[in-house]
Amino acid sequence: MRILSVDLGTSNTVAVLSAHGMPPRVVEVDGSATMPTAVFAEEDGTLMVGRDAERRARLDPTRFEPNPKRRVDEQTLLLGQDIVPVNETLAAVLRRVLDETTRQLGGEQPDEVRLTHPAQWGPVRRNVLLSAARLAGIKGPIHLVPEPVAAAAHFASFPGRTLAPGQALAVYDLGAGTFDVAVVGATQNGFTVLAEDGLPDLGGLDVDQALMVHVGREVSHRDPQRWQRLLRPESTADRRTRRALQEDVKAAKESLSRHPQTEVPMPEPFTDVLVTRGELEALVRPAMLRSVELLSRTVQAAGLSPDRLVGIYLVGGSSRLPLVGAMISEKLGVVPASLDQPETAVALGAHHVNGDGISMRTQNVEGQVAATGVPPAPPPPHSYAPPQVANVPGTPPGGYPNYQQYPSNFPSLPAQAPPKPKGGKKKLVIGIVAAVVVLLAGGLTYALWPSSSSATTLSADQCKQPGQADSKGFTSCMRQLAGDVADTSQCAAGAGSGDIAPPSGQDIGVLATCSAPALAGAQVTYLHGTSAATIKEYTDRLLSSVGGDQIQAPWKGNGLSGSYSAASGRTSAVLVFSVADRPLAGVVYQKTGSDQAPLTASKLADYFEQTVQPGT
Repeated sequence: MRILSVDLGTSNTVAVLSAHGMPPRVVEVDGSATMPTAVFAEEDGTLMVGRDAERRARLDPTRFEPNPKRRVDEQTLLLGQDIVPVNETLAAVLRRVLDETTRQLGGEQPDEVRLTHPAQWGPVRRNVLLSAARLAGIKGPIHLVPEPVAAAAHFASFPGRTLAPGQALAVYDLGAGTFDVAVVGATQNGFTVLAEDGLPDLGGLDVDQALMVHVGREVSHRDPQRWQRLLRPESTADRRTRRALQEDVKAAKESLSRHPQTEVPMPEPFTDVLVTRGELEALVRPAMLRSVELLSRTVQAAGLSPDRLVGIYLVGGSSRLPLVGAMISEKLGVVPASLDQPETAVALGAHHVNGDGISMRTQNVEGQVAATGVPPAPPPPHSYAPPQVANVPGTPPGGYPNYQQYPSNFPSLPAQAPPKPKGGKKKLVIGIVAAVVVLLAGGLTYALWPSSSSATTLSADQCKQPGQADSKGFTSCMRQLAGDVADTSQCAAGAGSGDIAPPSGQDIGVLATCSAPALAGAQVTYLHGTSAATIKEYTDRLLSSVGGDQIQAPWKGNGLSGSYSAASGRTSAVLVFSVADRPLAGVVYQKTGSDQAPLTASKLADYFEQTVQPGT
């Protein structure tokens, strides 16, 4: 079994491979254990990555993006004069890792790929990662693993560090772009995330920026105009100089983790600046205090206190700052551990997570989308998804309910019999009578309810072909899909806007269009097609006509389930939601003028889930 684990970080990417029965080892790309997660767009459209991208950046910094993961919420990046989808930049990084791994495997791809992600990433961001993996050419199964679960598995793999069932570990992950913290509890067979939080505006890049500001205070008085040109470069020469200075500032920060002082080389006419560790710590102490306070609150949210933790595990390259460990020890009374290389801990730990036990939030939703393209239904709205369990084949269905009420010993809680009701026989008779009345009333209501009502629940067989449409253009099956929108909005038969009308002369089924609730310039079109293939051809055309990056996720409501895809371009955005077992679909379409941008794909997905999705 050949397994590849990839930690695609904000600044650096680490890959770990196990093959031919050998222990996991770091895959060196371009001769290094860490590859910069950086991309450079050549004028012919080729994307260079890693150190090659950094070298090319000196020629034209406008075509360079050093941290594409930090821009995962954006659909596209402007690199030079080219617009590049974000998932394509991430795919280029993963493709370089896959190519090197395939080379080392003699031309064969790994049998399984595991991608780690921040625990707080929702389905939209995780789907961007999966989309990038498929674009990179990964053909086998793809499993997503929360970073704190992988870190805990790596911690427990060291001799003397095993977590017994009922024990918990806090993971403090300070990377280049974000700070994430999680409390991970051990079960009989694996781990589960008890609590998680993070700071999206804190990471090693922010430490670099603080040091850059400090250096500017020291030298800018010599030539204020020249310094402003460095901060806001307008020429290629200025951009090159700024890029070189940023690299020198980052190197100085890393040096101060090992030495008490260092110098930052400065471009002319500025003189080099001596920086001490004490000065750097004074600059970043307020930010580091925020992270330690969040760590403390997250431990409390898990129902624990610091003294009940097995330990606090430091991961992420920026956790090397000596101030981090000192502040945690001072504030929480626990000396944190930093085992192995903090940059490689997550990728190595993903190998200790059994793929069979990856939780619904990371595998059943996105993993099946990536493997089969048929997403399962998500948990009901506002319910808590089963705990993120790793390596737990024996976990009961739904995980351990209400586990947050039972902090450290939740896996082994004894079952409690419910108390016996008092006055049992009399209340039982009353309950039976009440149930019969409710059932009779419900049956009568169903029998008398008009067939065109949105409350009607129809089977897949009843919806195989379009039926008779009502005065608003809806078949009964379409009304089930439309839900409240059919009753509360202005609706009429047909496709509405000519931009999404079917090709002339093509009969694809029955269509009805409604005004989109509370969304300017938008409409919702419902379609009962003659076949699933006809619907797919129609909706694929709509998505491709808008262009841009796409996001995908499952949906469920009114007895129906399926998936949706959203895309957004310069003047229009579209979201297509289809039903898994019948030829039904809906289209949310927004078109705006040149002076107003449409919703992003992510925001359009939020709008659908909150307003249009049946059952909301």
